[in-house]
Amino acid sequence: MKDNSANNAFDYIKSAGGIDEYRLKSNGFTVLLMEDHSAPVATFMVTYHVGSRNEAVGYTGATHILEHMMFKGSKEYNREKGTRVAEVLQNLGAQMNATTWMDRTNYFELLPSEHLEVGIKVEADRMRNAFIRDEDRQAEMTVVRNEFENGENEPFTALDKNIWATAYQAHPYHHPTIGWRDDIENVSTERLKEFYNTYYWPNNATATVIGDFDTEKALEMIKKHFGQYPRSPHEIPGMYTSEPKQEGPRRLEINRAGQTGIVGIAHKIPDGRNPDIYPIQILSNILGGGKSSRLYRKLVDAGLATNLFMWDFAFHDNGLFATYVFLTPGTDHSEIEKIVLTEYAQIVENGVTDSEIKKAQAQLRADVAFSRDGSFSIASSINEAIAIGDWTLYTSQLEHYNQVTAADVRRVAREYLVKGQSTTGWFVPEPNGPIGAINPSAIHQPQPWQPSEKISVLTIESNQAGGSVSDGATLASQIVEKEIINGLRLFTMNNGVRDVVTINGSFLGGDVYSPKTNPFVADLTAAMLDQGTVGKTKYAISDALESVGASINFSSGNYRVRFSARCLSMDISLVISLLAEQLREPAFNEDDLDNLKKRIIGELERARENPQQRAQTAFLQGLYPEGHPNYHYDIDREIAFIEQLSVADLAEFHNHAYGLGSFKFVAVGDIKNHQLADALKKGFGDWRTSELESLPEFITANAKKMTARKINIPDKTSVDTFIGQAIGIDRNHQDYYPLMMGLYILGGNFSARLMSTVRDQQGLTYGISAGVAGVENNNDGYWFTWGTFAPNLLEAGRQATLEQLELLIKSGVSELELKNKQTTITGAFKVGLATTRGIAGQVLINAERGRKLDYLDRFPKIINGIALTQVNQTISKYLNLDQLLFVAAGSFEDDNQTKKKP
Repeated sequence: MKDNSANNAFDYIKSAGGIDEYRLKSNGFTVLLMEDHSAPVATFMVTYHVGSRNEAVGYTGATHILEHMMFKGSKEYNREKGTRVAEVLQNLGAQMNATTWMDRTNYFELLPSEHLEVGIKVEADRMRNAFIRDEDRQAEMTVVRNEFENGENEPFTALDKNIWATAYQAHPYHHPTIGWRDDIENVSTERLKEFYNTYYWPNNATATVIGDFDTEKALEMIKKHFGQYPRSPHEIPGMYTSEPKQEGPRRLEINRAGQTGIVGIAHKIPDGRNPDIYPIQILSNILGGGKSSRLYRKLVDAGLATNLFMWDFAFHDNGLFATYVFLTPGTDHSEIEKIVLTEYAQIVENGVTDSEIKKAQAQLRADVAFSRDGSFSIASSINEAIAIGDWTLYTSQLEHYNQVTAADVRRVAREYLVKGQSTTGWFVPEPNGPIGAINPSAIHQPQPWQPSEKISVLTIESNQAGGSVSDGATLASQIVEKEIINGLRLFTMNNGVRDVVTINGSFLGGDVYSPKTNPFVADLTAAMLDQGTVGKTKYAISDALESVGASINFSSGNYRVRFSARCLSMDISLVISLLAEQLREPAFNEDDLDNLKKRIIGELERARENPQQRAQTAFLQGLYPEGHPNYHYDIDREIAFIEQLSVADLAEFHNHAYGLGSFKFVAVGDIKNHQLADALKKGFGDWRTSELESLPEFITANAKKMTARKINIPDKTSVDTFIGQAIGIDRNHQDYYPLMMGLYILGGNFSARLMSTVRDQQGLTYGISAGVAGVENNNDGYWFTWGTFAPNLLEAGRQATLEQLELLIKSGVSELELKNKQTTITGAFKVGLATTRGIAGQVLINAERGRKLDYLDRFPKIINGIALTQVNQTISKYLNLDQLLFVAAGSFEDDNQTKKKP
């Protein structure tokens, strides 16, 4: 038993996997602790045992709206006192947020460890002292409704929502976590208070603390702030409704304007505490876990689908095992359904092989290892195990996976992949209409759903930070830099993380180096790197990587070809060998190129109707001429360029562009430097030197003028907007950091002006931001604001944004705002030094920009050295309301041409 003599307020319960469980005697508050001193940060997370499964018709989505309300003010943390949660935490550099899902709600802070008590105090105060005022609910209702509308823009979300609603008739998994629209709009404040007073009690919550802290001190802080509350005065209500046995297959079809279809096939599976979950997840991996998986070969490689993914997440109650397939244009839904069901039947009849089992187990082992890279990642995984009903499921999952046999997989396939327990859904696009963007990560995901990628809000060096910095040592002093081969510069850092290695690298050869006749040659060359080599098929390479749970990815940016890899440290020589072969000897097979083009065109057809992407493209076209690195082509032209490409084009580009010279290679984690260097010399030692050199600067933005453009996209429930200007400077200009700081104060995070006013006070949007972007490689960049609004709130949202811009220009920022955001950015830089992936990306960016390693240590001083006069002068210099470009894309109230295809 653990010695808990220093804190008699707690009962010690048990330990597993390095995690200790305690329970506060006075109120039943459960605490999970895991010390990890590899980085000076800590994660504090509170998980409440309440989610959308605790809702019913009339107040669906209440858990999620309540989660939003928890940020609107509590006794000690509120706008009136100038202590809003976002301001207090983000001014310390913390990352903070909350999510709601079907079985739980969680609130969390990832922050510098010396500020751990602040996170504890915030969560303790809003556990029982949240205001939940009607005026706040009214404003926040429109925010949540806009979030709902953003999701409704996606046909995939509509299909997924309806598959769950059809599969479950009695059980509350029937309801989407965000709720039904009428409930979102009409749930009363009194109902939310009742929900809060029913479930938000210490004995219905678990705190998880991971990172750089002392156990006894942490327990003392938790006792001090959470110990003031009693247990709930009532028994926490249980959810007793079970789903009746399904008595036959169910089918549904969603018809909406669009161009390509989706097929979803779901089967009921047991709850997450049932041991059958582990062979089910192995089965999922065999079917769709990588490019060598069964369904990927038969669907994606065959050109029938642009993408597929398997859904096998475990819940507190019985869940769904689902296959989702995104069709290429012209593919028949019934053909896809038949292929999937035939593969299911093959496994039921013939089982799977031992080699498939071993490969799936290796992938899952690696996934578990990667999930333990950083305190927040660990806490998030524990959070889901808590929701299922047993946090030790997190610590025991590897043991369970390793015990799965081929016979187990065949048995669960027979038991659960039963026609009578299936729900099949098709999204069938109506002819000549648009389709929203597909975001598979939105599948029945925690609320708030993650927004799709947009222009970076904070394009500064700390944006990709990660890794660990030992106390008393500079970051630069822990990085080993060597040119081990002429033209290949190696950066390594052993940061104390066990078993895991993250690799990032790049070299010149990005889009700007494409032939002028076709700007997509570089993109497609990089995209073909994983399609096989002269000596190995793509299947052989995928199989070799997936058999050890490793991955290699390639991409082409504006200037550089980038690669990344993750593997266990024991497999680094294998990964580097395969990486070298793929970079040096790609096969450029004609059939593979044809299939790749088909998939890319299918994705572009879907992206055509993404309001955010359409708005961003038009915005950048308005700022820059064709040929500028920041310019975006229309989708029709992109498709035309891609259709024209041949393997000869790619091979020719590869021959003169790829090679050593500008090659940067970064490895972070459990590194053995000699082993790594030997593998690199063997793989790249005799490679040619590239002909490419850095290009001259691009300072060629269009002339500034007041311009407004609307892009109509039918059947959309929200409108995306961009406002901004080109600035004529790059990130090396003396005005860059002061201007960046001014735009960060305007819209860089939750506590910035735009979120505080347009979202929190006025309730006009779910998301709005501002920043500076497009400033790499001597480019003349731009500043921007982005926002998403319901069509009927578009004009109010635009005016509110312009009012904040006018106020910024007229009055500037205050000394307090500057000081707070300096602390935010430098604190976030420290918090970011917590994962191998982050530090690898940070070191690579620094190297690509030609900066010495000590810049990583000087960056906080640069930020803290920005003067108030510099910020306000650059705001006046680069923001001009008479020369703004405004672009909006979506469906508009005043546009009657809703059926016209763009």
